[in-house]
Amino acid sequence: MEIRQRSVDLDALSFSSSMPAVLQRIYGARGAFSEHDLPTQLSQLMPPAMLGLEAAVTVLADAIQAKQRILIVGDFDADGATSSALAVLALQAMGAHWVDFLVPNRFDFGYGLTPEIVEVAKTFAPDVIITVDNGISSIAGAKAVKNAGIKLVITDHHLPADETPEADAIVNPNQRGCEFLSKNLAGVGVIFYVMSKLRTALKALNWFAAQGLTEPNMAQFLDLVALGTVADVVPLDANNRLLVRQGLARIKAGACRPGITALLQVAGRNPAAIQSSDMGFAVGPRLNAAGRLDDMTLGIQCLLSQHADKAMAIAQQLDDFNRDRRSIESAMQKEAEVALSALHMADDQPWGISLFHEQWHQGVIGILASRIKERFHRPVILFALAGDGEIKGSGRSIQGLHLRDALDRVSVLNPGLIIKFGGHAMAAGLSIKVEDFAQFQSAFDAVCRTMLNASDLQAVIYTDGELQLQDYSLGFAEALVNAGPWGQHFPEPSFDGEFVVREQRIVGAKHLKMTLSPEQNPALSFDAIAFGVDLAQWPNLAVQRIRAVFKLDINEFRGQRNVQLMVNYLTGLS
Repeated sequence: MEIRQRSVDLDALSFSSSMPAVLQRIYGARGAFSEHDLPTQLSQLMPPAMLGLEAAVTVLADAIQAKQRILIVGDFDADGATSSALAVLALQAMGAHWVDFLVPNRFDFGYGLTPEIVEVAKTFAPDVIITVDNGISSIAGAKAVKNAGIKLVITDHHLPADETPEADAIVNPNQRGCEFLSKNLAGVGVIFYVMSKLRTALKALNWFAAQGLTEPNMAQFLDLVALGTVADVVPLDANNRLLVRQGLARIKAGACRPGITALLQVAGRNPAAIQSSDMGFAVGPRLNAAGRLDDMTLGIQCLLSQHADKAMAIAQQLDDFNRDRRSIESAMQKEAEVALSALHMADDQPWGISLFHEQWHQGVIGILASRIKERFHRPVILFALAGDGEIKGSGRSIQGLHLRDALDRVSVLNPGLIIKFGGHAMAAGLSIKVEDFAQFQSAFDAVCRTMLNASDLQAVIYTDGELQLQDYSLGFAEALVNAGPWGQHFPEPSFDGEFVVREQRIVGAKHLKMTLSPEQNPALSFDAIAFGVDLAQWPNLAVQRIRAVFKLDINEFRGQRNVQLMVNYLTGLS
């Protein structure tokens, strides 16, 4: 493990002199060099200039005015759930006569607008289908929609394939020819832009006044946008940060969907003090648990609920699902350890790890792949049975290897091996025949070896350097919280330093609680905690000094607020 300080061009910084120098350096290391790169007001949101937006709005405005039936077809993850809920709520607020949603069960239909899910959609008798967070690769499904005489609007953010589906409108910032600069929008961000543009179009048609409707304030949906954006782990560029910041501000102020409030409460989070990490590590997993183990319909119903009691009842069900997911994942991890031990003992360890077990749960392989990727710092794809002689894989990658491109290369070099695939740079999914697993395992490793260098397999922890003693303070810790939101490609600040260990003990299952003193001033001491340590190594009373990578946190207990170090990595020093 290498600890490396983030680099920053100090000469490029042009912040106000009132901003602390350490915070300026933190921003600069993340590509923000002035206040202009840190938008905070909705008026600074990137204007809606996506390819296909006008066509989509025309179809939807016509459908609303003609009282047509509109069906939302979503995805079974948190981004898909928030996208579906936002579309339903916004269309209802704009006076749509009939709106409903349909989300495929991953175990019966798989991902996206498949011909099979179109058959189910036809039972709703829709005039218009809107996809959210899917559809850009649904060639056959789009044809089925058109053959049924149903209008189709595709809204998505995933990378397109060579062939584009046939639709009345496609809105995707990543489609060829789209000059919209914020390419990192999540699916919920895309549908937010579509609905915002639709509201503007209906206002121009005098629709709201004629119908006696109050023109909806689109800011009311930003709590959903914040949740979906963070949970989908898309890069937090300036535009996404603005959307998340505004959504979090509404949640903190109590202007929040009852479902999100309930999910925060069952997770033990205070809505008035949440951070973006709470969306990713507390709310998102509980919402995703419905799609992983059962049906995301339940998650969407939670987000749509208008009543706190009903929302809480559903949130508690989702919390139960999440507990079950953890139990299943724990059992799968033990089975993965056996296979990983065999790989570790091999003379030539794979650069790309592929594992398959007949008992693994299809809804949990993705999150376990992420855990294994973090541990071994290699691309990982895990497979589970999918029926009809097929297995489905879910993969996670590391910096240096674009996973979707890697699967494309495997497919080109091994015609017929991969039945279908899709995804992003860091996450992707695929299907193969069960008897072809060994061939895929070898082919994926071979492709990883051509796309990676040995240095790419060396894990690197990036930090913002050492803190000055005066920065170990509540004031600076609060400044860091307010300086966010932090997330993917705009990581929460972390620091490194050497410490004297005053106390160390295990709390909970395997969390190391410590009292640490900075070596610059051993008279100072701070509480610190490292979650999920290796119990074979810690606690170690023989270790009296450590080097640690940590985040500055605030611990609140019995009305007292104190600085706490959240340790991400530690190693003993002689």
